Amino acid sequence: MTRWPLPEPMKLALQQAHDAAAAGEVPIGAVIVKGGQVIAAAHNRPRGLCDPTAHAEVLAIRAAAAALGQERLEGCDLWVTLEPCPMCAGAIAHARLARVYYAAPDPKGGAVEHGGRLFDQPTCLHRPEVYAGLGEAESAALLRDFFRARRG
Repeated sequence: MTRWPLPEPMKLALQQAHDAAAAGEVPIGAVIVKGGQVIAAAHNRPRGLCDPTAHAEVLAIRAAAAALGQERLEGCDLWVTLEPCPMCAGAIAHARLARVYYAAPDPKGGAVEHGGRLFDQPTCLHRPEVYAGLGEAESAALLRDFFRARRG
């Protein structure tokens, strides 16, 4: 697994991912931090909410915006267990998140370092700093186990 201790926000995001799996949702968790304080945490809930946009990142962004009373999350960091998809990357850009930390890459559905690479597009209005790989082994194992159990 990880050779060094995971930062607390990624530990919390992984716990959210476990909560998603327990609820029968794809195990992805997200946490938003501002000034060292967690202001929002969420996990995937598309099935439970009957809402295809209820990805962990989108739910965390909504909760953080409500907590701060504003639509821009400048100075906030997003910690998420899987590389964001195109929808979530767009929401991240519109929310003006400062940094994105993600655990596992998503070569099929990701849009940060795979696929459309949204933040590299000239039409992208905001480009957060991106850091990948923190908690990658844990997140990837959780996803593999979840889908293996579904197929098995």
